[in-house]
Amino acid sequence: MPAWKCQYRAVRSAGKWSRQAVASGAVTPINYTNPVPMRRAYKFRAYPTRPQEGRAVRLLADHCDLYNAALMERREAWQMRNKTISYQAQSAQLKDIRGADPDGQGRHSFTAQQQTLRRLATVFAAFFDRVKAAEGVGEGKKPGYPRFKPYQRFSQVRFVNGDGARWQPSGSHQWAYATFQAFGTVKVRQYRAVAVGVDVGVARFLTMSDGQVVANPRFLAASAEVIADLQRRKARARPGSGNRKRLRRALAREWRKVRDRRRDFHHKTTRTLVDSCDAIALEQLNTTGMTRSPAPAPDPGRPGGFLPNQAAAKAGLNKSILDAGWYQFRTILVGKAESAGRRVVLVNPAGTSITCYQCGQRCVRPRQDTVICPEHGAMDADVNGARNIFTRAGLGSGQADATA
Repeated sequence: MPAWKCQYRAVRSAGKWSRQAVASGAVTPINYTNPVPMRRAYKFRAYPTRPQEGRAVRLLADHCDLYNAALMERREAWQMRNKTISYQAQSAQLKDIRGADPDGQGRHSFTAQQQTLRRLATVFAAFFDRVKAAEGVGEGKKPGYPRFKPYQRFSQVRFVNGDGARWQPSGSHQWAYATFQAFGTVKVRQYRAVAVGVDVGVARFLTMSDGQVVANPRFLAASAEVIADLQRRKARARPGSGNRKRLRRALAREWRKVRDRRRDFHHKTTRTLVDSCDAIALEQLNTTGMTRSPAPAPDPGRPGGFLPNQAAAKAGLNKSILDAGWYQFRTILVGKAESAGRRVVLVNPAGTSITCYQCGQRCVRPRQDTVICPEHGAMDADVNGARNIFTRAGLGSGQADATA
């Protein structure tokens, strides 16, 4: 056997795993069709004032006391009554605990206190898993029972955005603001976007709630002259001739170019969004209904005649919407977000561009790119829509209805 063929066989065999190895667990196959989503956390540096530092210490101490008290209750219930206490039972006691200590536990966010109790429940679930594993092995190392936390080792409290905490992302500058119950508002140096609202359109492909704009490449319009010329030449060619077949192949090739360029643009744009944002809000647009041709309107004064229904203008708008490919963009974005552990929120699109994102009043739209609020004046229509989408998705604070 020649040397090059031996080398080829060695490389080929090295790139494959035997079925026995996979079945035995020595090799773990990768499931590319159903990837496991990952949750990522990002740390931003905060700049609290001196009084806020004292309130932060008090906040951590109170949550540490709650954690240790809940641990003590679970411990005594098992030692005295051989009974296990669940998270639901301890969460139900929070109302009475807060009422009995209004200046202590009652000052803090109820939802954040639930997160502290869930944290303890997670610790106990891991402890029970270690107990079961030790029983299966037999004699071995005894699993450690959950321990009380000293103040110096209790360094985090979990909040839920919109319930006891609010995140105000940075705009053109890098300063963001985080507000916590019983703590106040603190400045945060934001070096990356956490969440963003996205408004798709025709004049611009998309506009983000932070003011960034992605232009619409209009791939179909760029190739319209070439496609129209090929269609005219194909129509003039004799049916069944070789020239007509060549023109048909050339026309199909031009349409494929438009499709591939659009798909490539969607992949690159969605990759940028997924890499830079943890949560992305979009309108749930019905592109099929939006691109439906207007129904003919019969003219009652002229039998057999029809009233003007702006069909020609609507046809041009439909072509622009289909050229943008909003549905394909959303599908690709959802797929990339799932594999990267990001979150995509779809909201009702009704009134997002015509409602002021600051006060919720209805605006006047004298031009396609501008809306005028009776209280806050003129603003960019697409940016206003993106910020309304951001608010409706529950990603930030604002006056627009999140359930609209």
